[in-house]
Amino acid sequence: MIIKVIGVFIAIVAFSLLIEIPKKYLPLAGIVGAVGGLVFVICIDMFQIDTVVASFWSAFTIALLSHSFARIFKAPVTLFLIAGILPTVPGAGMYRIVYSMTLEDTGMAGFYLVQTLEIAGVIALAIFLMDSLFRVFQRGWKQNSLKY
Repeated sequence: MIIKVIGVFIAIVAFSLLIEIPKKYLPLAGIVGAVGGLVFVICIDMFQIDTVVASFWSAFTIALLSHSFARIFKAPVTLFLIAGILPTVPGAGMYRIVYSMTLEDTGMAGFYLVQTLEIAGVIALAIFLMDSLFRVFQRGWKQNSLKY
């Protein structure tokens, strides 16, 4: 498990270099990705949780850390979020879809397609929920805060 988390940290730092994140934020982006990867691995290996639910909790943790680091270090949230969300993105699912299609196994291709869409949806949901929570607490909870 530790080797997986270290690998995720190195991968996120390398990806952050590619997208030209400022050097002072590279270790922080790596930490965000490593913690998200750790949450994913713990959910899958220790708690035997489904991949979709594990992706939600991983993305939720990544969004929480990204918003927290953005406020602590006075940086944009996307600096940490884009790099940190990389381990949760369902790239393997997309590969499996194409692989199953080349083998003409439409049943498995459909299964992987649905699973990949579910993972993408829960990632978006987790980011949206965390962003909404930070906006509510940033303004302070008021009786009329939800009026249009």
